This record gives sequence, structure tokens and C-alpha cells, in this order.
Amino acid sequence: MHFISTRDATHRATLSETLTRGLAPDGGLYVPADFPSVDPRDAPDGSLPAIAAHMLRPFFAGDPLADRLDTLCQDTFSFPVPLRDIGQQTAVLELFHGPTAAFKDVGARFLASALSHLNEGADQPLTILVATSGDTGAAVAAAFHEKPNVEVVVCYPKGRVSDRQERQLTGWDQNVRTVAVAGDFDDCQRLVKASFQDDVLSGEKRLSSANSINIGRLLPQLTYYAAASRWYAARHGAVPGFIVPSGNLGNAVAALYARAMGSPMRPVVMATNANRSVTDFLDDGTWNPTPTQETLATAMDVGDPSNMERLRHHWPTIEAVRAEVDAHLVTDEAIEHEIRRGPSTWDTIWDPHTATAAAVRARVGGPHWILAATAHPAKFDTVVEPLIGETVPVPDALAAVMARSTPAPVIDPTMEAFRRFVL
Repeated sequence: MHFISTRDATHRATLSETLTRGLAPDGGLYVPADFPSVDPRDAPDGSLPAIAAHMLRPFFAGDPLADRLDTLCQDTFSFPVPLRDIGQQTAVLELFHGPTAAFKDVGARFLASALSHLNEGADQPLTILVATSGDTGAAVAAAFHEKPNVEVVVCYPKGRVSDRQERQLTGWDQNVRTVAVAGDFDDCQRLVKASFQDDVLSGEKRLSSANSINIGRLLPQLTYYAAASRWYAARHGAVPGFIVPSGNLGNAVAALYARAMGSPMRPVVMATNANRSVTDFLDDGTWNPTPTQETLATAMDVGDPSNMERLRHHWPTIEAVRAEVDAHLVTDEAIEHEIRRGPSTWDTIWDPHTATAAAVRARVGGPHWILAATAHPAKFDTVVEPLIGETVPVPDALAAVMARSTPAPVIDPTMEAFRRFVL
């Protein structure tokens, strides 16, 4: 199996090369050269590690990591990912039971295990650059913390993440450093992408990325959609659709990958917040990224999502995109409404991001939908608790990370400032 750049199909790389580089040399994103046909119902058993290994085996064929695939999947999915029925022919896929209480733990743990193995004998440490709008940075920091021969630099937009998210991002030491950027997420993402084209940084550091620009994030994420489709079909005798909270679009594109490979899935619907680039694109067919707008669903505050490049590569016309995916914009008022009625309507406390999926569920109607629950509501206590009138218990792992928090330095959103910090 080879991977190609979204910007140059003649550039080909192996799985290990794509994971290590993060971004293609031409600035494009790596994508599979083609989608293997793999049905999750053919996995030897219904456990998530077994289904994950079954789905990913074609991507690992002939690669140095092939012999470690089963171990990678066991390490990645060492925490539960339950599919919980919540009534009204709807289920929720709870992706927030990992160490940092967000779905990003899945991709980050997979990538950390893979890169640690690939860099065991390297002469120079691998430097992982991460831009985060809230959850990615903490998940990557937790996954790579104390891993040998790997350094991590996490940058986040100052004042644009929740207090508890910031305390998670800044609770690390040793091989993990965090910096706050005086700008928005798009500024952070721009700095990380530009670093790979920067002669000084690329000359002095072996750079890679753990954002969803790295295909190593999307590959493990496609497996929980494949597994959920198998579980739901076995439980209810019906093929489910999926509603996915979407910011940088990696999670939604992973769902599309699972379906393209053969998982029994109906439509994939993206739930976005008030950042309207994606919904405008599906409405009028013109891709015109907009400045980032702050919302209650802070981790989805992305005006120029990187994974749109993957989406438009695989499905290059607007008609093809519309045939694969739909999107609904959810305002802050609608988010608050869904959080407020979550306990009575769904017997569930939603975080602001999963609340966007709940809002879209009310719009799409019909039976057999799975909502991707992307974060634990305790991470957004200042939003959630006043709306539901009760305290949300904090998971033990989340509390432990926050207790170690120290203030992060703040830099201007310039390449010069970021380069200086990385070096």
C-alpha cells in the first residue's frame, strides 16, 4: 500500500514514511492511493482492537510496522469505546473515555506508539509539531509524554480554549513543551504547516506532525466507525448513519474512509458550529475559507479546515462531495438548547461539541443514527453546568493532568517567534 500527496499524485510514500513526515514535501496531505475493500463484519471477533487490526491490515502490508499492527491496536484501544443506545432509534458512540477525555486520544496514542517504534534507533530525536484548538494538543502531549527519542511542541490560541482545556495543555514537562499563540487556531495551524517549508527548522530538526494533517490520526479513527457500524447492525438489524461534530474535518473524513472501504454505513452528516466555510461550500459549491469565529464549541472553531483538501482530493467535484456528505450549521443558541434538554430528552449530558450533533439529529429525522460524542462534558464545566443546573464529575485522569498545570509562554503569531521557540 502506498500513499500519495493531495497535490502531486506521482509522489508516493510508504506508511512509515507518511507517519514520520506528517506532511508531504510539496505541502500536500498524504492520502491512500486507493481504498482497499474491507468489511468490518469479517473481523475475527467483535472487539474494537480486532476490528481495528482487520481494517488497517491492508495499509500495513509490506511496511516495517506490519508486525506491530496488533500491538498498536491493543495499545491504542486500551480504554472502552462504548456504543450506547439513548432512545428514539439513536445511539451515541462515546469516544471520550481515554486519558484526556476526548476522541483525539485514539489517533494520538496510535501515532505515538508507531513513531516511538520507528524512531528507536534514530540519531536525532523526531520533533512533533502540533496546532490545537483545544483537545488535540492535550491528547498528543499525553500520548508522547516520556516517549524516548521524540520531542513535542504544542501551540494553542491564547484565550480561545476552555480553562480546563488550557490546564490540560500546560500540565507537561520533559519532552513536551507548550506555547500559547496570540491569535486564533488558523494562526497556529499556519505556523505548523509553514514550519515544514522553513529551511532553518527543517534543516535543524526532524519534523513531523500529530495534527489530523498526519494520516496516522485518520487511520485509527476510521476503525471506530467501522466497529460501530458492525455493532449497530448486529444489535438492531439496520445500517446506521453517522452525525459527526466537525472542525478541522479529520474525524468526518475518517468516517468517509470507513464507508469507502466497505463498512455498512448510511449517510455521514457533519455538524459544524457557526464557522460556516463547510456549509457554504456545500450550499454553493465554492470553497472560500472564512476568518475563524469564536463559539461555545471551541475545538471546532476552524475557518480553514485542513482536511477539506483530502475531501476534495477524493471527491473532486461538488456533486461528488454532496453525494458523500452533508453538513448542518449549529449556532451557539442551538448548542445551549441541546445541552439544556440533554438530560431529559436523551438521559445524557452533552459537551458543547457533541451538542451540535444532537441538534443535527433533531433536523435529519428518521431512524438509526449514531452520534459521535467527541469530548467529556466536564472539560466545559463553565458552559455546561449553568445550563443543566448540576455539577459534572471530573474523570480522574483529567483531574490528574490539570493538577500539574503551569503557565505557558505567549508568542506573537509570526514564523520568526515560532521558529525561535521550537529551536
